[in-house]
Amino acid sequence: MVAPSRPKITGVRQFLDLEQQRDWIEGKIDLPDTGDRLESLEQRFKYVARFEKLRNRPQAAEVLEILGLYGPSCIPIPRKTERHYWSVSCLPSTSDKPLIRVNASWMELFTLYAQDEDIRARFIVHLSDFTTDRSATPSRVDEPFLEQSVAMPEDVSYFFPRGADIFGINVRSSISIRKFLMDSRVLRGIRTFNLTHMNRGKNAYQASHCYSVADFMQAD
Repeated sequence: MVAPSRPKITGVRQFLDLEQQRDWIEGKIDLPDTGDRLESLEQRFKYVARFEKLRNRPQAAEVLEILGLYGPSCIPIPRKTERHYWSVSCLPSTSDKPLIRVNASWMELFTLYAQDEDIRARFIVHLSDFTTDRSATPSRVDEPFLEQSVAMPEDVSYFFPRGADIFGINVRSSISIRKFLMDSRVLRGIRTFNLTHMNRGKNAYQASHCYSVADFMQAD
């Protein structure tokens, strides 16, 4: 008899069991990360010029500061999972002209755009984490909560991307983006969605990963 093969473990399940993932989502534990980053010098040099172009933008300081909040707070074990399970693109060549975009698997997680001299952000999350009854029902969006999670109510808006239980949140201004990222419920929602897609397998956007930008997303 041939022994049945074990199901292949994909994504960050290789490094974190479900209990660790749940505890991290809830903010109950800090996850030990690897000390050294495994990086490709060829890949780093590939996007140096694009990174310098970003540094010359008037929004550069705000972008890198926001990434310094997002990386350690929203991506589990970012050093160990860098590039292979998440990536960040610098000035990606897409029609919406973002400054940076963070991806996992085939999914966009987080994007920053220029807005005059300031910035705006787009978060992709699970709709059920931002409704009043935890359902994936568009009419149940918790609008009062969203408005309270930013500096000014008019700084937040939302949309419904294609797909089941998918929700898009737009946040305008660096002040509101910072406040949004410091809300515990928001963080739980972002972490849940990010883990969902990091657990789906290898990142499809490895070739566009910019190490120079990722430097600002690593915890000290």
